[in-house]
Amino acid sequence: MSKTYNVAVLVGSLRKASINRKLALALADLAPQQLKLNIVEIGELPLYNEDIDVDPAPAAYTTFRNALKAADAVLFVTPEYNRTIPAPMKNAVDVASRPYGQSALSGKPAGVVSASPGAIGGFGANHHLRQALVFLDMPVLQQPEAYLGGAGNFFDESGKLSDSIKPFLQKYIDTFAAWVEKTAKP
Repeated sequence: MSKTYNVAVLVGSLRKASINRKLALALADLAPQQLKLNIVEIGELPLYNEDIDVDPAPAAYTTFRNALKAADAVLFVTPEYNRTIPAPMKNAVDVASRPYGQSALSGKPAGVVSASPGAIGGFGANHHLRQALVFLDMPVLQQPEAYLGGAGNFFDESGKLSDSIKPFLQKYIDTFAAWVEKTAKP
C-alpha cells in the first residue's frame, strides 16, 4: 500500500458555489486513494501586513500556516480576475510564505488549475501563480496544463460534473498524484 499524501487545496474564489470550488470538490472525488484533498479556506485571512505578523501572529495566519505545513502538497484552483489571480489567492500566498525564511510552502509539490466561463480558461492567472510558486521553491506540475475555458458548462443544475470534462480532470488528478509521489519530501 502506498503512502497517503495530504493535499491542501486553495480555492481562489470565495463564493461558496463558485465554479472553482466545485472543481476542487470534483477533483477531490476523482483523486486516487493515495491523495487526500482538503480545502484550506483563505477568505478570513487578514491582508498580509508585516506590522501585524509579530509574535504572536494573528490566529488566522497561524491556523492557515499550520494547515499548509501539515500538507505534503498544495493544489491551487483559481479563477482569473483582470488577467491575474484574485486578491484573496495572492494574499494567501503572501501569508503562507512569510515570515521570510519560514515559508509553509517551500519544497512542497504544487499543481495549478485555472477555470473560467471565458474562452482562455484563466491562462493569465495560471501563469502568474506559477511564477510566484517557482520563486517560492515549489516544484510545479508542468503537464497536463489545466486552463479550463467554458467552465460554466462543467456542472448541471444539480451540481453533477459533466461527462465532457471528467476524463480530463481524471487525467490531471492522476498525473498530479504521480507528481506528488515523485517530488514530495519523505
